[in-house]
Amino acid sequence: MPDRRSFLTLALALLAALPVVSGCAEEAADDGRVVAVATTSIVADAVRQVGGEHVAVTSLMGPNVDPHLYRPSEGDVTRMATADVVFTNGLDLEGKMGEALEQLGSRGITVVAIAEAVPEADRRESVQFEGSYDPHVWMNPRLWALVAQHAADALAELDPEHAEVYRANAAAYTDSLAALDDELRQRLAALPDERRVLVTAHDAFEYFGRAYDFEVRGLQGLSTATEAGTADVQALARFVTEQEIPAMFVETSVSERTIRAVQEAVQARGGDVRLGEPLYSDALGAEGSGAETVAGMLRHNVAAIVEGLGDPNA
Repeated sequence: MPDRRSFLTLALALLAALPVVSGCAEEAADDGRVVAVATTSIVADAVRQVGGEHVAVTSLMGPNVDPHLYRPSEGDVTRMATADVVFTNGLDLEGKMGEALEQLGSRGITVVAIAEAVPEADRRESVQFEGSYDPHVWMNPRLWALVAQHAADALAELDPEHAEVYRANAAAYTDSLAALDDELRQRLAALPDERRVLVTAHDAFEYFGRAYDFEVRGLQGLSTATEAGTADVQALARFVTEQEIPAMFVETSVSERTIRAVQEAVQARGGDVRLGEPLYSDALGAEGSGAETVAGMLRHNVAAIVEGLGDPNA
């Protein structure tokens, strides 16, 4: 049986054979809406907020899916090839989709990397991959607000008739994210400085830490494709024990195996640390989770962090 890479090679070959036509998804094109495909649930949420009723948005990755490890299927390639526009996060988040996205762009299909709207001065440089940036910009709602206008401009170019609607939606989304930032700051005010140390399974929260004055320690690097070794586990366990960190957190899109190893190593050192409520990092939550939007996921995360790191005797 062909392996997954063979399937992708076949899908790309089929893409090369297709005529260059956008908006071929008849079920969506028939109602006059722009047909948009988003790589992740987080990107899809932003596009829905900006596009409103004039854009039909499909997300390739569902809830709790790790985009660092995701490989596109033949169906994914077909969905992207028959869309009017493909929205990605960019900044190498969708690392294993690079070949497919390059093929799409070379064939004249509009591909928009919305996180690249964030100025380089506001990006965090990767210490893991030289010359690249941390892609998790949605962890700071004021930075994520910058993607709204970028998405609106792309949609307006495709659908000039509704350009003003897209720009108005983008402005409203920007305002809502600014209000969310104020709300999160008020909620986090319950934590004193000495308890603002966030230990997570992978390094997805640095933008959050910079925005809200947290020291952040991630066991794995920016990409979950990089495994944490024994030395990493022991070093983090030593830090957690010495700093008397009350809680660590694992993300819904990654395995808790390695963070459990840190917890056991802390206990072996005579310390005690619990695992807090799981956090959302690279994907939104399922329907009914309360984390189906970027605003919902950030509210959930802040509530879990305050509960996990707060003083139970306060």
